[in-house]
Amino acid sequence: MSTEDEKLLKEAKKLPWDERLQHKNWKVRNDANIDLAALCDSITDPKDARLREFGPLFKKAVSDSNAPVQEKALDALLAFQRAADADVSRYAKEVCDAICAKCLTGRPKTVEKAQAAFLLWVELEASEVFLESMEKAVKNKVAKAVVPAIDVMFQALSEFGAKVVPPKKILKMLPELFDHPDQNVRASSKGLTLELCRWIGKEPVKSILFEKMRDTMKKELEAELANVSGIAKPTRKIRSEQEKELEEEAVPETTGASTSEVAVPDAPMEIDEYDLVDPVDILTPLEKSGFWDGVKATKWSERRDAVAELTKLASTKKIAPGDFNEVSRTLKKLVTDVNLAVAVEATQAIGNLAKGLRTHFSGNSRNLLPVLLEKLKEKKPTMSEALTQTLEAMHKSGCIALLDVIEDVRVAVKNKVPLVRSLTLNWVAFCIETSNKATVLKLHKEYVPICMECLNDSTPDVRDSSFSVLTAIAKMVGMKPLERSLEKLDDVRKKKLSDMIGSATDTVLSSGTVPTSSSGAATSAREVTDSSTMRRSAASMLSGKKPIHAAAPAKKSGPAKSTAKKTDGGPQSKASAAPEIEDVEPSEMSLEEIEERLNSVVKTETVSQLKSTVWKERLEAIGMLKQDVENLTELDKSAELLVRLLCAVPGWNEKNVQVQQQVIEVITYIASTVKKFPKRCVVLCLLGISERVADIKTRAPAMKCLTAFCEAVGPGFVFERLYKIMKEHKNPKVLSEGILWMVSAVEDFGTSNLKLKDIIDFCKDTGLQSSAAATRNSTIKLIGMLHKFVGPDIKGFLSDVKPALLSALDAEYEKNPFEGAAAPPKRTVRALDTASSTSAASSDGLPREDISSKITPALLKNLGSPDWKLRLESIEAVNKIVEEAHKRIQPTGTVDLFTALRGRLNDSNKNLVMATLSSIGVLASAMGPSVEKSSKGILADVLKCIGDNKKHMRECTLTALDSWVAATQLDKMVPYIAVALGDQKSGSEGRKDLFDWLSKHVSKMSDPAEALPLLKPSASSLMDKSSEVRKAAETFMNEVLKICGQAAVAKNLRDLPSPTMAIVAERLKLSSVHEGVLQNINSHFRFP
Repeated sequence: MSTEDEKLLKEAKKLPWDERLQHKNWKVRNDANIDLAALCDSITDPKDARLREFGPLFKKAVSDSNAPVQEKALDALLAFQRAADADVSRYAKEVCDAICAKCLTGRPKTVEKAQAAFLLWVELEASEVFLESMEKAVKNKVAKAVVPAIDVMFQALSEFGAKVVPPKKILKMLPELFDHPDQNVRASSKGLTLELCRWIGKEPVKSILFEKMRDTMKKELEAELANVSGIAKPTRKIRSEQEKELEEEAVPETTGASTSEVAVPDAPMEIDEYDLVDPVDILTPLEKSGFWDGVKATKWSERRDAVAELTKLASTKKIAPGDFNEVSRTLKKLVTDVNLAVAVEATQAIGNLAKGLRTHFSGNSRNLLPVLLEKLKEKKPTMSEALTQTLEAMHKSGCIALLDVIEDVRVAVKNKVPLVRSLTLNWVAFCIETSNKATVLKLHKEYVPICMECLNDSTPDVRDSSFSVLTAIAKMVGMKPLERSLEKLDDVRKKKLSDMIGSATDTVLSSGTVPTSSSGAATSAREVTDSSTMRRSAASMLSGKKPIHAAAPAKKSGPAKSTAKKTDGGPQSKASAAPEIEDVEPSEMSLEEIEERLNSVVKTETVSQLKSTVWKERLEAIGMLKQDVENLTELDKSAELLVRLLCAVPGWNEKNVQVQQQVIEVITYIASTVKKFPKRCVVLCLLGISERVADIKTRAPAMKCLTAFCEAVGPGFVFERLYKIMKEHKNPKVLSEGILWMVSAVEDFGTSNLKLKDIIDFCKDTGLQSSAAATRNSTIKLIGMLHKFVGPDIKGFLSDVKPALLSALDAEYEKNPFEGAAAPPKRTVRALDTASSTSAASSDGLPREDISSKITPALLKNLGSPDWKLRLESIEAVNKIVEEAHKRIQPTGTVDLFTALRGRLNDSNKNLVMATLSSIGVLASAMGPSVEKSSKGILADVLKCIGDNKKHMRECTLTALDSWVAATQLDKMVPYIAVALGDQKSGSEGRKDLFDWLSKHVSKMSDPAEALPLLKPSASSLMDKSSEVRKAAETFMNEVLKICGQAAVAKNLRDLPSPTMAIVAERLKLSSVHEGVLQNINSHFRFP
């Protein structure tokens, strides 16, 4: 540092802190931050007045434009946060906002310190402010800033728990992140979701988030959720709790009880799903639904439907408070409705309102309780069940407290109907069992006398219910409150009650938790802390981010069981069972063990030279090894050991290019020569080979090696393993050059052995999203090569990419036009993995999506709704489902859909019929050949629409037929078309259009003989009154003559009536067919 700088810094130290931190010279600002950090570290009193002075300085300090200064400012902030207490949280908002705006896109170290600052704000009890800042951070347009924001929320939740970091705000942020264009953001959001599941449970997260997710995201998360287990515990405490802990440690232990209490581990924290969701207003939609008119209707079904609408609206998890007095009064009347269905529906509606409104429904619940208890006399199971559920819901939701309804209970237990008395006492027993000890201590004085009186009831059920209430009280508060009452009982009842209380107490003891030693608790806490420090990013929660062999220490029987479950679970073929036996994950093996086992194959001197530090010796050794390998007669036995040896010495960290090339050549030779190359060897080599592909000096042999692997184990396995390696590698050339190799591999092997969905997802989520132009260009070439094999249908899977990329893809499609079967693979796989090849894709290449879960009973019901608007919406919903599946669907679950659509072909609304025809065409195109089996003969109903007098309807029918013939071929449609041609209801215009359509398609039939059954109905049409029908039929018959020949046509028409045969002969004579045809037909028909 120059003398001038030293002088400047010395002078600057005299300035106030704010001037130093905003000085125009960055060195002064940097020095000021260093001094501020040191000063804060020296402060021991969190109430020191200087801390209040420093608080406002950090907003501008952390926003410094100079990166090193900004980092020092964060150091100062961290020192300030460590020295202060929760009082400084007043500065949290402005500082957090500044960090979000300026620090999350900085250097890795800067981002790390920013995250640490956020966590310290949470520790200083500013978690609400922290989450508000995160809401802004996750909306940042730069994905680089969003991932650290998600990670720090993940860390805060993981370390402090859901009690300190409220999950509700995080849950609100996630839906938008699930659809983020950046794959790292999506991965992080999935990891954060899994962490939420650890704290609040899987079911609350599913119910709140899953309806807002795309189906693919749902499936991915469902798979990840299976790995979430165990109870989450906080590993870090907020500052006030830390201070309390220190105070407790300072107080000496006076009793042994306190020690045992400390030893008991904390119970898992329960999060109420009700607190996580936003309230929904149901009064406004209830007004619009016609509820008030419906409940006054004379027809019971209308009253039931009106209440059912309320039940549906009230089924939401949290209802917005409002004036429900009139609704309650109406329900009170309907509970006593003469029609049981209406009464049951009203009771269920009350239960839903109680669950959704909770304490806001307290007053109404107390007014409704007497009626509900009186209604317990109803013996019908549906009513009894509805009442029980509603009464329990009212208590569990806090709408009713037993202390407030003592009089109502007294009246009910004196009801003349025994069922009311017994069920009321059962409800009281439930309420006591689900209350806390403090509540029961307040109410037992009132309820014990009621129960003692009921013990004298003449009905056994009432007496038993009374015993249950007394047992519940004893279980909760002990025997003392019952001692005086027990003295009044006779010996028999006294013994029964004592036995019930004794068994209940034993049950409690047997199910109680076993005390844990303090050392055990400390160990578990320490383990949690260790795991949380290792898991710093949200994406690390995903199973894909963890080593596959992480579960190796498990028992040997474990993996075998899991494999059995997988194979038994799905409808797999027998052929697929064999490849699954192979263990593809390489086990650990020391170099000494490898050397020992290769002792008879490789010389000791060769191995020693391979370990040499002199590159010439290593090169000589690898040359000798290559010769030894080429001379081996039984290479298969030693193949894996040789590959393991080369991976260890010289290994993939070898710096000399010549040695690298020789190593790759040896591995390539082994893979190409052995009869069965183990997949474990591919796994051992892939990372190293992919890195060699990125290096121009070793690229050619490395690519040749990858191709040899594909020939040995199939490209499907190699591709699958490469996706993960290339995605996570830090060197961008590993990705770009690896994708270029994939282009050549697809060209060599075709797509029959690849899982096309995986490769398309990889291209979309990784290749096209890359910031490197070379990677994007390589990906475009790969997609173009896929287009050559699978055709233009691939475009449907890429419709959501950026417009600029779409135009580049279109240009690549033109360079690689669809060849299909005309493009046979240049290379073949020696040991084809039948499991992967058969499940890789559908018979025509691209993957098809299972839409059965979307074909809901509600959708099928709405297709037959009396309301035409609802029917139209349902038809449009079908189109949308197919569109979302990229117009590629599996036949699973479509049989019922076709049945429902079949009914719409007879709809009185012609516009709906045309919409249905369009949907059927879309479904046929999307399903391909499988549509024939699933459609259950719907084609016959489609062809009936050809007889409509409206031209537009007939055009829609022909469009549907175009889709059908493209999916199934005309051969399969002939039986249905033959019937339609002979049906007079098809009309002259319809048959004319159908003949014209047939004339265009008949020449494309794979087997021309399949067209012969159409000749007889065509011959009959030659006698039709309409000249246009006759002309169209004649044209079609000429086309059949061209493709089938004279003899086949003549033989098929032999059985026609004489008048028709005469017309046929005459028409054919006038046709363009050469004259020999007529003579042939005349000889066959024996005309005079």
